[in-house]
Amino acid sequence: MEISDLITVEGVVANLRVTSKKQALQELSKRAATVTGQHERAIFDVLMERERLGTTGVGNGIAIPHGKLAPLDQLYGLFARLETPIDFHSIDEQPVDLVFLLLAPETAGADHLKALARVSRLLRDSAVCEKLRGTDDAEALYVLLTESSASQAA
Repeated sequence: MEISDLITVEGVVANLRVTSKKQALQELSKRAATVTGQHERAIFDVLMERERLGTTGVGNGIAIPHGKLAPLDQLYGLFARLETPIDFHSIDEQPVDLVFLLLAPETAGADHLKALARVSRLLRDSAVCEKLRGTDDAEALYVLLTESSASQAA
């Protein structure tokens, strides 16, 4: 599974202007609704439900909020580079500025876990994150995400 299987240029936000975790998830839910055709509130509720189980702020300024929605027929990803880092209640207590949202069908099972692992592996690469943080163009971010993913898989 490649990042390019999950994300499109339309699913990349270069300078998301938010001030809180809740607002970030609301904005990303709104954008995910456009990409997936699902209701914004359903997406937001799934993401908040997952956050109540434990933060998806994985450390080093990165969050990977995710959830499953029954009506989806495929995995969807969205990526946002935040204009200003926010408190995401991350495990390392550091503010987050890179967010990769992942939505999966209820039946995704192993594919959902593979996608989470793929995103996590990509964003653990400090060189990739440094490039993502240095770019404020959505198309350039998309290229960085998809090319870095392909080179890591090789």
